[in-house]
Amino acid sequence: MTDALRKRVPTAVVLAVVLLAIVLWLPAGATVGVMTLLVLAGAWEWSAFLLLPGAALRAAYVLLVAALLPGAWRVCATPAGRELLLGVAVLWWLTALLWIAFAPRRVSPWSAAAAGVLALVPAWLAMVRLRLALPQGAQWVLFAFVLVWVADIGAFFFGRRFGRVRLAPEVSPGKTWEGVLGGIALSALVAVAGSRWFHVPLAAFLPLCLTAVAFSIIGDLTESLLKRFAGVKDSGRVFPGHGGVMDRIDSLTGAAPVLLLGLTLLGVVR
Repeated sequence: MTDALRKRVPTAVVLAVVLLAIVLWLPAGATVGVMTLLVLAGAWEWSAFLLLPGAALRAAYVLLVAALLPGAWRVCATPAGRELLLGVAVLWWLTALLWIAFAPRRVSPWSAAAAGVLALVPAWLAMVRLRLALPQGAQWVLFAFVLVWVADIGAFFFGRRFGRVRLAPEVSPGKTWEGVLGGIALSALVAVAGSRWFHVPLAAFLPLCLTAVAFSIIGDLTESLLKRFAGVKDSGRVFPGHGGVMDRIDSLTGAAPVLLLGLTLLGVVR
């Protein structure tokens, strides 16, 4: 086992235990509070990508994200408003894909700031909505985390073992198409298990989950693009071997809005 894995594995185990405790054992309101703190911690780390000259301006960016959260929640009070906001999030991630593919070096502090808002606010909304709008809300939140983390784990190990063709060399040279396929294969197993657990038809649920995983990869690559712009390897040093908060939730920012939108269209979330 390499030194990197010696750090990553114990940290991952601790994170998994903490996640289970927060999601399954805390009251819904406390879970929402923790998720809000995570998003704001992510906003603080994201503010480093803006190359702001001081802590006060970075804090102002965090306050901007915090102010937008209740506004987004009010917009989503109606099904039409929710679908509109989630649709905007999906369009943003498709735009981010074009950004990664065709203009990865065209980054500015303003585009980094806008990307943070469009990544963090809909992801917060999606996770909170999953927690509060469904009888099995805690389990749905846990499922969303497991889906993207299993995809990340599969991509990491399959990429190390079989990786040959680089996915986005200008953005994240270590990621490969072989890793992507391995991550998708493992996440498909999670989707099958989720279909049985939540009693959602597999014919619709599996494509939804795989689409969410595809968007999770865009979320990951978008953060990588901005880290290269800012000249940093990790978004922070909170988790040994894993980096910062954003390094743990970047995939979720892409997947969560897609998952919630799909569940809404399937009639699981009303």
